[in-house]
Amino acid sequence: MKIRDAVESDLSAIVQIYNAAIPGRMATADLKPVSVESRLAWYREHSPYSLPIWVMESEQNIVGWLSFQLFYGRAAYQHTAEVSIYVTPDRQSCGIGQKLLQSAIARSPELRLKTLMAIIFAHNQPSLALFQKFGFQQWGYLPQVAELDGVERDVIILGLRCL
Repeated sequence: MKIRDAVESDLSAIVQIYNAAIPGRMATADLKPVSVESRLAWYREHSPYSLPIWVMESEQNIVGWLSFQLFYGRAAYQHTAEVSIYVTPDRQSCGIGQKLLQSAIARSPELRLKTLMAIIFAHNQPSLALFQKFGFQQWGYLPQVAELDGVERDVIILGLRCL
């Protein structure tokens, strides 16, 4: 398995993995599948040198991905990024998320990132455990801010200083 920078032709696989997470109501607040076309602008906002998107390949198949997203979009937050990780359903709990997150933390200094954040549903225990395993701590708790299929859900904000 190897981690590499995503290229535009990977977007179909990235979207497929993302859309596979929607029905489980654990990893995303999107309620309906997204299209490749709707994610083009998002993809193009990233670059390998600043807020990259990485894919994890296994036997030439993309089995997971990680993206860095600028936190809050204002200049004073330029050294803080939100991290999102998605893994294809048949490869979850196989260490892919761990390898992606470990790389994100290790490479944060070269990306000029001092702080990483994750915004995770409180009922998503596997993701919370993953980030906490790597030293992320709870920095915020937002009760009942999302509604998924008529159920109000809480959100936890986790953070890690990467100095």
